[in-house]
Amino acid sequence: MPILDDLNRASPAAFVDALGAVFEHAPWVAEAAAGQRPFPTVTALLAAMRGAVEAAPETARLGLLTGHPELAGRAARDGRIAPDSIAEQASAGLDRLSEAEYARFAALNAAYVARFGFPFILCIRRHGRASLLRAFAARLASDAETERATALSEVFRIAAIRLGALVEGPGALRTTGRISTHILDTAAGRPASGVAVELHEWVSDTETALIARAVTNADGRTDAPLIADRPVPIAAYELRFHIGDHFRTTQPGLPEPPFLDIVTLRFGVAEPEGHYHVPLVASPWSYQTYRGS
Repeated sequence: MPILDDLNRASPAAFVDALGAVFEHAPWVAEAAAGQRPFPTVTALLAAMRGAVEAAPETARLGLLTGHPELAGRAARDGRIAPDSIAEQASAGLDRLSEAEYARFAALNAAYVARFGFPFILCIRRHGRASLLRAFAARLASDAETERATALSEVFRIAAIRLGALVEGPGALRTTGRISTHILDTAAGRPASGVAVELHEWVSDTETALIARAVTNADGRTDAPLIADRPVPIAAYELRFHIGDHFRTTQPGLPEPPFLDIVTLRFGVAEPEGHYHVPLVASPWSYQTYRGS
């Protein structure tokens, strides 16, 4: 990972080589920022790159938009787009769509390009599949001026995540969130250890996608957050706690099947850079939750 101090001292060519892909197919953004060094923080570096885009002629900004790949397009499936874009689309599950879903995305893209003249651009690391489709449909109804501004703001979000993952230094960018949990056994008055936990993204009434599996430790927590070090996609989620097995072990003789076996908590994430701590407080007969810190 490049260090900000090293980038400040690098030759202009080396600087552009390191950061030229932060903005899709637009190394001219890094070239413009190179002349403004040194940067005291990563935040200042991003501000300079953003300023270069905002100061560029309208034709250059339009080229930046038209240079972005089509979401879930054949180019993504066939490997004909940049590796960063492939990884970003895969993070939203766009590499696992059915043929019918690909066809739907293709139709939406065709309608969008026909209306606005550039591909639909969304920072998909910040969205689940359902949220992505809602945004697609809503933005198709926008006017041209508003949509250009919206698309450019999404370009800046994408660039911030890429730059934050690429450059180490002071003034780090706030581009990540997390989901975490813990379990308290109120019958025993202590944390519930050894409980299997699953996190699923709720896509629709007929589809969920497994995001993470973990087992609680002696503190009733998972050893690591269930999502961390990236934006938490805007979506509905389900936490599934296999609490029945815990009570079978700690309180033998309970009726079978247990009153509570797998407790499912469905919650929504609207802040991709936020911390969502979703605990379970449970006995064999009841449970509650809340958004913690």
